[in-house]
Amino acid sequence: MESPSDLEKDLECMRVYFRSGATREASWRKQQLKGLLAFLKENEGDIMKALKQDLGKHYAEAYRDEVGTLIKSLNFALQSLKRWMSPKKAELPLMALLSTAEVIPEPLGLILVFSSWNFPIGLSLEPLIGAIAAGNTVVLKPSDLSPACSSLLANTLRSYLDNRAVKVIQGGAAVGEKLLQERWDKIFFTGSTQVGRIVMSAAAKHLTPVILELGGKCPAVLDSLSWNWDREASIKRILVGKFGTCAGQACITIDYVLVEKESLSTVVEMMKEIIGKMFGENPRESNSIARIVNKSHFLRLKNLVDDPAVKASIVHGGKMDEDNLFIEPTILVDPPLESEIMTEEIFGPLLPIITLEKIEESMEFIKSRPKPLAIYVFTRSKTLERRILSETSSGSVTFNDAIVQYAADTIPFGGVGKSGIGRYHGNYSFEAFSHEKAVLRRSFFTDFWFRYPPWNDHKLQLFKTAYNFDYLGMLLVILGLKRIKASHMV
Repeated sequence: MESPSDLEKDLECMRVYFRSGATREASWRKQQLKGLLAFLKENEGDIMKALKQDLGKHYAEAYRDEVGTLIKSLNFALQSLKRWMSPKKAELPLMALLSTAEVIPEPLGLILVFSSWNFPIGLSLEPLIGAIAAGNTVVLKPSDLSPACSSLLANTLRSYLDNRAVKVIQGGAAVGEKLLQERWDKIFFTGSTQVGRIVMSAAAKHLTPVILELGGKCPAVLDSLSWNWDREASIKRILVGKFGTCAGQACITIDYVLVEKESLSTVVEMMKEIIGKMFGENPRESNSIARIVNKSHFLRLKNLVDDPAVKASIVHGGKMDEDNLFIEPTILVDPPLESEIMTEEIFGPLLPIITLEKIEESMEFIKSRPKPLAIYVFTRSKTLERRILSETSSGSVTFNDAIVQYAADTIPFGGVGKSGIGRYHGNYSFEAFSHEKAVLRRSFFTDFWFRYPPWNDHKLQLFKTAYNFDYLGMLLVILGLKRIKASHMV
């Protein structure tokens, strides 16, 4: 689908194809998943070139964060598909004699997926895997801010998938608005909170359910670890989770770090040393850190540190190359909490460190702000772990690492509150794009005669014993061995 001019006709054809039942077959689903796997393996070089062109990602980073994770997800889906598709038996109470119940997953229908520019291959195909595995037809709208990847998906993916069921449409905001005017069975969106509101508002017109993968300011809580090995490992994981993940342009990247004041100097010096080892004396020449996606985003980040009070808090880095859209890894200490860098999601290689008297204050600091997509906690303290889990709310919590939860197929990925609605990955992706249909089967040989009018106190008493699963009491009422209280009701 190259343009939206004949959009309505194409969508109706996709709906007709869905109603034919072809996409419900396990063989069709497997064929499409294998097609996606072949697309990734046969076009790996072109994918890497497109990611380099759009975002300056190194081959290794691109494979780690996009191609590799997708191959893993596809293999997991292919191994698990039969189990995911199988009906799940549901338990019924003992009184439901000769009755059975089950839950059957069925596809929703026609799905719209909006992907984001920062992981343009991964965030396009990860939800597509779930939608296809669940047996849906899908329209994928990649971001126009990553044009090389968008073009690759539109022009190449068609050779690997059933074009009657999966289509890619390119374009900017106008195309997105046109798509939102149509009727869908579910909309999946990854992007900013601002655009997420637009998507949700448009979906309300048709009562279309949505999944919104948004973001927010994800904190890292760095406890005062006593072992040097623990400190070094923590700081390496914080830095790669910030600067080594699309140069901080990721919804789950670390937005700021909370540390105790007495640990600050040690933390900062260790960060400087490790940044040098990871990205060299001249990070721009290291080819190990991505560039900013475009000039607009570059200027937004520049404006964050142009505030004199924020600029004064820079303790490392700060150099910016507008011509090459590059910002070197930058560390700030205690920028003003009311400044934009501490109130808005940063989405770039700027890392504020906020000092606290005691690390336990981090709970209140986090709770006083919107619920984040992720919280990262580096500690050996089980008490701190318990408090983080019980006193804060977030899409996920990862202890002693960062970002890695995204790669786990057996736990859900998604936000809470302003950081997102819904979840996916692995079986959760399958569930996200399925309707769980409740099925109950009853026999003609048993019945509860007391559920039919006319009503009396005897039947009322049977209801009371039945709903309390008081089988002995129910038997006594039936046999007339239990006294029945008058209801005094007309």
